[in-house]
Amino acid sequence: MKPPKFWFKAPEQFDLRTLLLAPLAKLYAAGTAKRLANGGREKMDVPIICVGNVNVGGTGKTPTVIALLEILQTINKKAAVISRGYKGSLDGPVKVNGDRHKASQVGDEPILLSAFADVWVAKDRLKGAEAAVDAGAEILILDDGLQNPSLSYDLTICVVDAEIRFGNGRVMPAGPLREPAKVGLARSDMVVSIGGAFDQTDLPVLPATLAPIEMGMDWSDTYAVAFAGIARPEKFFNTLRGLGATLVATHAFDDHEPYSEMILSRLEREAFQKAAILVTTEKDAARLPPDWRHMVLSLPVRLKFEDDAPLRSAIKSLF
Repeated sequence: MKPPKFWFKAPEQFDLRTLLLAPLAKLYAAGTAKRLANGGREKMDVPIICVGNVNVGGTGKTPTVIALLEILQTINKKAAVISRGYKGSLDGPVKVNGDRHKASQVGDEPILLSAFADVWVAKDRLKGAEAAVDAGAEILILDDGLQNPSLSYDLTICVVDAEIRFGNGRVMPAGPLREPAKVGLARSDMVVSIGGAFDQTDLPVLPATLAPIEMGMDWSDTYAVAFAGIARPEKFFNTLRGLGATLVATHAFDDHEPYSEMILSRLEREAFQKAAILVTTEKDAARLPPDWRHMVLSLPVRLKFEDDAPLRSAIKSLF
């Protein structure tokens, strides 16, 4: 389901729905706080970097994890990613095999990340971390772990979408937050702000942008039917337009929505009728059935920091 628009009103704007949902939001925040307070916070023998956010849905955690993995490769550290495998059926711990596993089993993000490092999916993050260490990992990255209480973190990064920030500043269901922003930021060491500056914290802030990888393609001559099931599909569509592509149709699906043969066949017919190609995101491509992956072009993007020196310094201090 797509988030309601009133979640993203300015905090000072009155909205009756926000007021009516405030008691439920207080209960949700209290439940999160209690769960965090009762967590074991196990310490592992290797450093753990937590990448998370306080917003529901995507803010750019997966590109941030990829950026961290690329930095760790430059200093010759074997990293492993621990994920709960959102919407995957396997409890784990299981090491993700991008050629064998389906998104319905392990989630789409783990399949994407498995191209960069070992990825372990586990509903129990502690068991996943133990499996990764037993397999030789020298450092762990916990994907979407800010609200997970099972492990002790050595570096915690909160990822923020600089355009929407914290919306109306309210906790679910009154707003888009998993917990009050100041509470989540208090457990963080730094903020990665994607898409612009961020001034709502005293923590170190690393501004960054998502940039498409050049594929040697002249997008100005490309007619495309673009589709995406991510938190903010319009960002992907605008990226394609910025490259010069002509989007003859766009289709926004729910975040993590699986693609059935019926949906894909309908998109294929539309593209054929409009003499266009099918284009989607890397994360969406991970949810495509194998027979469809060569029929849909995926556009990879990577995180580009204005200055990644503070992040590199923080990572090196862990060893």
